[in-house]
Amino acid sequence: MAAARDPLVLIVEDDQDISALVARYLGDNGFEAEVARDGTAMDARMAVRRPDLVILDINLPGEDGLSLCLRLRNAGGPPVIMVTAKGEDLDRILGLEMGADDYLPKPFNPRELLARIRAVLRRHNAGAEAPATAGAARIMRFAGWTVDRGARRLTDPDGARVALTSAEFDLLSTFCDHPGRVLSRERLLDLTQGPGSLSQDRSVDIVVSRLRLKIEKNPREPDFVQTVRSSGYIFSPSVEAEA
Repeated sequence: MAAARDPLVLIVEDDQDISALVARYLGDNGFEAEVARDGTAMDARMAVRRPDLVILDINLPGEDGLSLCLRLRNAGGPPVIMVTAKGEDLDRILGLEMGADDYLPKPFNPRELLARIRAVLRRHNAGAEAPATAGAARIMRFAGWTVDRGARRLTDPDGARVALTSAEFDLLSTFCDHPGRVLSRERLLDLTQGPGSLSQDRSVDIVVSRLRLKIEKNPREPDFVQTVRSSGYIFSPSVEAEA
């Protein structure tokens, strides 16, 4: 049996000092690391081998990181952690809205980056393995929609596949497990990312907004994912589960 490979992280960063430091640190902590300085180099690397995770700087020569993140998400690419020299909320929100799984402003501590990488990969891998867990339903149905946790696939009432990011799929899956129950933002973070998550409450709101755009007829007046003021969210449709 072939030995398991270390997870591959692709660092898309045009600052050679930062990319070399991050690559070396990851290499010392159980990861393979490759570097690409722009979107063209990223595409070339991914054509050879799909990484397990992409660290993506926002400010890149040519196509910027936000555009690259959106392109990766639309193509069903690997999880993405965005980094940027800017720390304003707007940049963080834009990154998450484009489908990033996490966000880290520069300058950052390599140990925090490592912790976030491990948390994102753990969440991503746990979601993929969820159907094998005792008692977990593989197929969930609501209002004509079908959530297939084995394939990590969502199909609409017409049978068309709807592309979801990893964070969006995990959130929808969690809602399907708890229909009709009010879930606070803190509880949703615990259920989707595990206790002690480094993410913030605001990230839940952003993922909810993205999810509504994909499953609601009118995202401004949602039928499925409803806001409970000062409490959190409730998933209102009835859900049928298949083992």
